[in-house]
Amino acid sequence: MKDNISLDQARILLKKYVHTVYLLKHSRETEVIMAALARHFGENEELWAVTGLLHDLDMDETQNQLERHGARTCEMLEQEGYDIPEMFHAIKAHCENLGHLGVKREAKMDFCLSAAENLTGIIVAYVLMRPDKKIAQAEASSITKKLKDKSFAANVNRDLINDIEKADLQRNEFITMALNAMKSISQELGL
Repeated sequence: MKDNISLDQARILLKKYVHTVYLLKHSRETEVIMAALARHFGENEELWAVTGLLHDLDMDETQNQLERHGARTCEMLEQEGYDIPEMFHAIKAHCENLGHLGVKREAKMDFCLSAAENLTGIIVAYVLMRPDKKIAQAEASSITKKLKDKSFAANVNRDLINDIEKADLQRNEFITMALNAMKSISQELGL
């Protein structure tokens, strides 16, 4: 079993298992946010980016069986020859709010992954409601306002976003960091 995976290898796996366009974009959004967070914290940027990229690897398969979500991703990665405990824990822990795996968020990467992947939903929803539908002029303060409006993108778990503070990062700084990370791939996202 291999105990690490490169971004190139992860991208191959993503294309192999994920075919839904919005999931591919969501995976890339989470990847770039996780890379930015790793740089901020001085963590292993490639590991964090790969974790963000692959966190929903099983969603095309498990979307109607969410009780398998997270665990199935780790099984798929094991079948591909990988055993990366820190990444597997974060992937399973990002499903903590679903309550089916019994894996709690504990490490900094766990809290960051849950916050990052949820914040992508708020940012994308905000950009799509803008008249120009472009992320370039979006501001973190506007995202923060939308975050406070519980009826906006109502399916996004704000508690998981707010838990970024458990990773020793202020929410406003996190939102700015995430928005800038997503702006860096705006053409790829079509935003």
